Amino acid sequence: MTDPIRRVGVIGAGVMGSGIAAHLANAGVGVVLLDIVPPNLTDEEKSDPAARNRFADGGLKSALKSKPAAFFHKSRAELVETGNLDDDLAKLADCDLVIEAIIERLDIKQALFEKLEKTLKSGAIVASNTSGLRIQDMLEGRGEAFKKNFLVMHFFNPVRYMKLLELVAGPETDPTSYERIETFGREMLGKGIVHAKDTPNFVGNRIGTHAMMLGIQQMVADKLAPEDVDAITGVPMGHPKSASFRTADLVGLDTLVHVADNCYAALEDDPEREVFKVPDYIRTMLERKLLGNKTKSGFYKKTKAGIETFDPYELEYRPKGGDQSIRGTCKALGSEEDVRVRVKKLFEDESPAGIFAWKITSRALLYAARLVGEIADSITAIDDAMRWGYNWELGPFESWDAMGFEAVLARLEKDGLEIPDSVKKMKASGATAFYKDGKVFELSAGEYVARKTDPRNAPLTVVRKGNAPVLKNSGAEAWDLGDGVLGLTYLSKANSLDPEVISMLHQAVDRAEKDFRSLLLVNQGDHFSVGANLFGVVVAAQQKQWDTLEEMVNQLQQAVQRLKYSTVPTVAAPYGMAVGGGLEVCLGCDQVQAAAETYAGLVEVGVGLVPGGGGCMNLLWRALERIPDGADALIDPFVAAVFKNIAMANVATSADMAKAYGYFRHNDGVSFDRARQISEAKARAIGLADAGYHPPAPKTFKLMGDSGISTISMLVDTLVAGGFATEYDGVIARKLANILCGGPGGASRRVTEQDILDLEREAFISLCGEQKTLDRMQHMLMKNKPLRN
Repeated sequence: MTDPIRRVGVIGAGVMGSGIAAHLANAGVGVVLLDIVPPNLTDEEKSDPAARNRFADGGLKSALKSKPAAFFHKSRAELVETGNLDDDLAKLADCDLVIEAIIERLDIKQALFEKLEKTLKSGAIVASNTSGLRIQDMLEGRGEAFKKNFLVMHFFNPVRYMKLLELVAGPETDPTSYERIETFGREMLGKGIVHAKDTPNFVGNRIGTHAMMLGIQQMVADKLAPEDVDAITGVPMGHPKSASFRTADLVGLDTLVHVADNCYAALEDDPEREVFKVPDYIRTMLERKLLGNKTKSGFYKKTKAGIETFDPYELEYRPKGGDQSIRGTCKALGSEEDVRVRVKKLFEDESPAGIFAWKITSRALLYAARLVGEIADSITAIDDAMRWGYNWELGPFESWDAMGFEAVLARLEKDGLEIPDSVKKMKASGATAFYKDGKVFELSAGEYVARKTDPRNAPLTVVRKGNAPVLKNSGAEAWDLGDGVLGLTYLSKANSLDPEVISMLHQAVDRAEKDFRSLLLVNQGDHFSVGANLFGVVVAAQQKQWDTLEEMVNQLQQAVQRLKYSTVPTVAAPYGMAVGGGLEVCLGCDQVQAAAETYAGLVEVGVGLVPGGGGCMNLLWRALERIPDGADALIDPFVAAVFKNIAMANVATSADMAKAYGYFRHNDGVSFDRARQISEAKARAIGLADAGYHPPAPKTFKLMGDSGISTISMLVDTLVAGGFATEYDGVIARKLANILCGGPGGASRRVTEQDILDLEREAFISLCGEQKTLDRMQHMLMKNKPLRN
């Protein structure tokens, strides 16, 4: 156990500093964000607090406007207090941690730390976000107590989305202070911690920049085009689609050059130093301010005629092109879903794509192996850094295993490349892989050691008990997860809802009530569920099989109701996209343990429908259940909010925002680290069972009825007349209004859940009979997207 971090100061309100401040606020931590007083203020502005705080206030405003969003929800910004270093340094006096994210100039950092030493309370920790300055140099002149409570916290941008947090201890850092920050970063911020050494650019940027620069340098040597390199170094290698040059455009060429230049200047004895030397054509791009996305022109730029590419040979833009055979090879390789199989196929490929890939991969693997012990003690630290900081699917040593340890080594030897002694010793020991049987071969130790893992990070395949599922059909399966929890997992494409999945929802509730204490909906893949696959809906509608269609919708509605009124608690663990029917299933569960990055919404209007799986009813009921019994409150604004969210297909872009929209309840859980979501969701299911769970009692409400239908219809008519919505949008909206107002007479009686479900189902089926809805659904099918209910 360590002392908590309750209040944090962040100095520097640029992109990095404001991003750090925003994510601290996302975690519920109070923040003081300070920056310098703007230079060259007028005499009048010098006495104006708003002018003096302009940099810090501007950083906060930029964070609120940033895309992707820095804050989970704009309300989180209320936890951030701004100020300036001249007037407000004393505000840091009660901070437990102060993070410095200012310009990379040693003299300025040293001057700041001198001021902080005189200001901060005893035991306060100071962290630098530097990636290029040595701790010993930054701490020159500081006292023993300051040095004991100092370390590097190197975040990756954008801070909210990048899991990697590199921690670097100085020679005098107190282990207790280091552990306190490690715990804070892992538990409160949801970061993956990599223990790095105080070397230039630490782990992620050292390995990542080397890999990027290898591709950039080799492209010129092989006379390839940027498009060719991006085709090879992206998905086929287990790297993001942005690959090399598109990644450079994303992060900014100025940022890439800064990191590369820092490596080139600092790594005088590195045998790979020349790799970091920035080519002349990139210097030319910098001179022309072709910095990437931030200037709308980099290696690629959008024009009215299409995407253009900066030609590194002619130093001008040309239409996007590249070698079609390379792109064809890489497209075929990229279609392989198993990344290990994909990487191995690229290794074995003898076409120009495979040959180029090997040229850079071979050097990258050897470089990573040589750096073990220099930049980090463990190969797992290097692999983790590349997965968490660069979004690689596999780190370099994991990729080496995927290609085959012995096969790679044989090819390296055949090519006459210098093998590090540590790898030679590994081969001599008889080892055949870096990772094997829960152990890792540590090159620094020269032997297999137990792999350190957090039991909370156990994947679903490890959590499951037994050798076979309790229940299974072609759409889903249910496994015993231990401790009385039955785990239901979809097997369909993109975890979409089809008749088999819906059938399994019914079966899983039956089995959980009989043999288990709780039911957990826990999926795998990129998204929790993109909703219902509409192929069956389209077929039934085209053939006018209205009875079949009604039964299909009714089965989903009743499955959601079964979840809601099960005699054992039901918990959903959404992440990624949970839209349409995917969200409707969550709405039926007692509680949710959502990943922080969950994108939820009822998006059915996009294909000309209304939610048909209980989404209208459950979202409305959740809004109204917050009104205390006996309160003399108008329900109109509650109904209007639900109507707006469904009619506009509002998608929450975080679990926090989903709570604000009413998609999740305020007491639902949020997992900051997706790796821990399964264990945290399971703990929630067990907790409900242990707490003496009883299912909720059905509720009824008097709704707005005819007057509400008329009022909303008039609003819709105005929007259509003003050109803000199409005539057919109006048709859908009026049907939605009828549902949410309880139909005609909804104000004169208590409306039941089944009443709303019947209205939902009737509207859904009637819209399926409209040609414009069929056209929208077929358009989605033709685009081969997983369709949403």
